[in-house]
Amino acid sequence: MFRALIERASRRLPARCAICHAWPSQVVCNACVARFAQPVPRCATCALPVSANVHQCGACLKEPPPLDVCLAAVAYRWPWADCVTQFKFAGQPGWAGALATVMRSTPWVEPALEQADRVLPMPLARERLAERGFNQALLLAQHLAPRRTDARLLLRTRHTPAQSELKRAERLRNVQGVFAVEPLRAHELRDRRVVLVDDVMTSGASLHAASLALRQAGAAHITALVFARTEVV
Repeated sequence: MFRALIERASRRLPARCAICHAWPSQVVCNACVARFAQPVPRCATCALPVSANVHQCGACLKEPPPLDVCLAAVAYRWPWADCVTQFKFAGQPGWAGALATVMRSTPWVEPALEQADRVLPMPLARERLAERGFNQALLLAQHLAPRRTDARLLLRTRHTPAQSELKRAERLRNVQGVFAVEPLRAHELRDRRVVLVDDVMTSGASLHAASLALRQAGAAHITALVFARTEVV
């Protein structure tokens, strides 16, 4: 009880920006968001950077991904990589609100959320959830669209090695058959628009595997929404 009181009180106190250290500030100040989160042209279906006026990259034209749209707020580099590390691996779920605010300010994100029938966080295996204490994708989704977020519709069926430790081909094999839709609720996805939320996208293997499970359940349109996108896959 005493710890809870301290945590509530600390949330009301002024803070320093984690990037420029300005005080008082939000976790990330508006000036740093404006400086480091400027929109850049990205491929519509994999969110890799492209030249201006280019809709899709060559790889997606050659082999279309199972996603209809892919939106990324920022590149996975400094300062955002450090922010994700604090959020995801340092036991600081309070970062979710600040990162979700950056995501929501990204072009086309608001319309995608407004049109979505379901907003689904990428699920964690039980082992990973127990290790981390929270699902970072779920926290982001709850900040983005609390009334449409559903954490029990898309399931992870087994634990797998961390994707960050694997090469691209290994990542694809690692997540084959890992995701499934709750069998008794699969009908809720038929002809529906879905937004899949995650924190970081690298090769897209996990998002693609989850999208295939949603397609099999009848989802009509799938948008992936991630906070950060790596620039090398």
